[in-house]
Amino acid sequence: MKKNAFYAQSGGVTSVINATAAAVILESKKYKSKIGKVYAGKNGILGALREDLIDTSKEKVSAIRNLRETPGGIFGSCRFKLKSLKENKKEYTRLVDVFKAHDIGYFFYNGGNDSADTAFKVSQISNEMGYPINCIAIPKTVDNDLAVTDNCPGFGSAAKYIATSIMEASLDVASMAETSTKVFILEVMGRHAGWMAAAGSLARVDKNDAPHIILFPEIVFDEKKFLMQIKKIVKDNGYCVIVASEGVKNKKGKFLAESDRKDAFGHSQLGGVAPFLSNLINKKLKLKNHWAVSDYLQRSARHIASKTDLAQAEAVGTYAVKYAVKGMNGVMPVIKRGSGKKYSWKIEPASLSKIANVEKKLPKSYISKDGFDVTKKAIDYLRPLILGEAFPKFSNGIPASNKLKLQMVKKKLKSWNI
Repeated sequence: MKKNAFYAQSGGVTSVINATAAAVILESKKYKSKIGKVYAGKNGILGALREDLIDTSKEKVSAIRNLRETPGGIFGSCRFKLKSLKENKKEYTRLVDVFKAHDIGYFFYNGGNDSADTAFKVSQISNEMGYPINCIAIPKTVDNDLAVTDNCPGFGSAAKYIATSIMEASLDVASMAETSTKVFILEVMGRHAGWMAAAGSLARVDKNDAPHIILFPEIVFDEKKFLMQIKKIVKDNGYCVIVASEGVKNKKGKFLAESDRKDAFGHSQLGGVAPFLSNLINKKLKLKNHWAVSDYLQRSARHIASKTDLAQAEAVGTYAVKYAVKGMNGVMPVIKRGSGKKYSWKIEPASLSKIANVEKKLPKSYISKDGFDVTKKAIDYLRPLILGEAFPKFSNGIPASNKLKLQMVKKKLKSWNI
């Protein structure tokens, strides 16, 4: 039977997540006998719970296509974690009520680890509550820490931005090092996995190029060893460039920059490892230094997106629809890397039971013995993911900003308070 589809974006957005959204909407149009309208949830799963649905059929096809050039999450995202069916059946009853009211039989949830967990829980509605739903999680995360998939859409473009930023900033520092700044620190995302920090290594052309030190969440921070390394590099090189993951921890297992605040997923909010390291260098080494936090810039830099990343972001959206109309439920389209010397990849389905709540960290074989760098194996893995340029259209000197009508569907149920 023909059913409508629900699509939503979740967690931290990326420079290519809207390309995935466009792929889902456009691919759905090819299955007119199975998929009716595609409703987008306003602000992720909250859109389903609140019955805040956006009718994507009201948008021009050209406007949907232009989403592939637009960073951020066009439909709004959220950090909201569904409890289990046993803990809060009320939430699932509400989801079923909304699905029934709008004849929704397909559920696409585009996000990272916590989003995969949400999708896995929703996929169980069919068996647990008797409501037929084909639930497909779609991978996205700049952290690159989803299990099973070779890499995650969004990561390649963020990695390209980080590598480019380090290369350009290091040239600036090198030119001023004689009489000014000796140390530059760039803080990048990565709470528990060092993929983003490792990407900084792609800035190098020669072995002595920046970055000179990379700090990973997987390696316990050793203050004495760290300071000695800086001292040596500045003596030999004249300056030192550092890439530091936000998730670097001390010997007690505490984040160097952990605050008392928690986000909506219950994760500790990190207060800034770059200023922490800067203060340490000032105090112990008396070296002039500067620091920067790439923060939202690294995940929203669509102007320097990886062509490979964009293609993969579109592919997972396309295959999500293909899997759904085949009747699949509780799966994710994942990226599988080819085994040949020349980089290749394909999309395959993987069970959410193997992905939800599993975090893929940087392998030990990717980290150098001294803990401050990556190995050739890491470079071989990372390099293909940033290749190719996918420049957006420019208007008045900056990337064109693409917008949608975002017309809301008329509500049929009573309001829902969360």
